[in-house]
Amino acid sequence: MRDQQAKAHVLKDYYQMTKPDINLLVILTTLGGIWMASSAPRPAGLVLATLLGTALASASAAVLNGYIDRDIDALMSRTRLRPLPTGRISPHHALLFGICLGVISFVLLVWQVNLLSAVLALGAILFYVGIYTAWLKRSTPMCTVIGGIPGAIPPVIGWAAVTGHVGLGALVLFAILFLWQPPHFWALTLYRKSDYARAGVPIASVAWGEAKTKRQILLYAFIMVAVTLLLYPLKAAGIFYLASALILGLGFLGLSLAVSRTEKCDLLARRLFLYSVPYMGLLFLAMILDSSVLR
Repeated sequence: MRDQQAKAHVLKDYYQMTKPDINLLVILTTLGGIWMASSAPRPAGLVLATLLGTALASASAAVLNGYIDRDIDALMSRTRLRPLPTGRISPHHALLFGICLGVISFVLLVWQVNLLSAVLALGAILFYVGIYTAWLKRSTPMCTVIGGIPGAIPPVIGWAAVTGHVGLGALVLFAILFLWQPPHFWALTLYRKSDYARAGVPIASVAWGEAKTKRQILLYAFIMVAVTLLLYPLKAAGIFYLASALILGLGFLGLSLAVSRTEKCDLLARRLFLYSVPYMGLLFLAMILDSSVLR
């Protein structure tokens, strides 16, 4: 019985390292890219292989990110109990696990989807781990902006899986996710500022100060919401999506404005962070419903 419990805890730790909550959003945004790319029937096998391959790539990036950041994570209250900082999973095993997930992702996408989607997924892993995690995160507050590039790739992978190329619609989806990530993450750093300062990470709220970070959150939120509306005039989405994007966007802008106007904004910043994840999930769900059911 104890052996079984120990194995269950180990499996849970490996699963936790893949950041499954983030992966759910990755899967949904990838599906949005698939659905937005073409109105033609999508083969179930292609869709499943694309979603699984992209999810494995995201999991690989998360595990390798945790491997590199284990020293920082040990200093932060939000992350100090993760499997690597506590020693429940050894760094060597985590590194091997992350590499294996990336290799399986690439092979699956080449084999069952196409080379372009595989290259995009692999490029996202390498950029996120090699450029964002290993370099930019420890050197500049602009890491969140530049690091948003790999985080915005999933819908592009979905688009490429169906069409074999990257079209204008895919670039708009990329832009939406790219612009969403700074306000999403900066909201977290506002109410977790002491954590990042303790770990010596030059994140926006530490390096720029709270006032500039709040202004940047509002700026990016405004541009992001404007870009979400572009899908309607481009005739890539219909009225249901437009109405959904407007309602969801007003909520995001309202919270961002409240954060920018409040001196002690920890509670509001936390609310914005917690709203930002379902915001993006619901936005892409509206795209899928609009393209597959309501038009």
